[in-house]
Amino acid sequence: MQNFGLSMLWFWICYILVTLVGIAHTVFNIYVLHMKPMDGRSMGEGYEKTKPWHPLYNIILFTAFGFLYMNGLDNPTMKDAFITGAAWAGICIVFDVFGWVIIKHPWSLTFKEFYIDYQPWITLIYLAIWLGPILGFVFVR
Repeated sequence: MQNFGLSMLWFWICYILVTLVGIAHTVFNIYVLHMKPMDGRSMGEGYEKTKPWHPLYNIILFTAFGFLYMNGLDNPTMKDAFITGAAWAGICIVFDVFGWVIIKHPWSLTFKEFYIDYQPWITLIYLAIWLGPILGFVFVR
């Protein structure tokens, strides 16, 4: 049986954590590995080199938090896992439009940069988020 409040708690903790991991990786690349930072023309080498790692952060963290959520349910089912994964991915897709495209900040991107230039990584990230609760369920069982 689904528990929406618990699902949202684990989802938002994970979303914030995975975002912080990506930012930390970029900062590490710039300050420790001395890669080029963001400038007026690009997001910078420090960020660009992190892109292939983004799906990996997401599959590891969303699986862990999917496990925590599924383990907290009285009698979780694969159907619960699929519904949770779809909800988590759907929320990310909508939230990302606002958080990374529409609301302007130093790291915001255009629609083209986020949905075209960021391929295949953005698609793999959303797939990882959807799979997180499903894999979490598999580990619970």
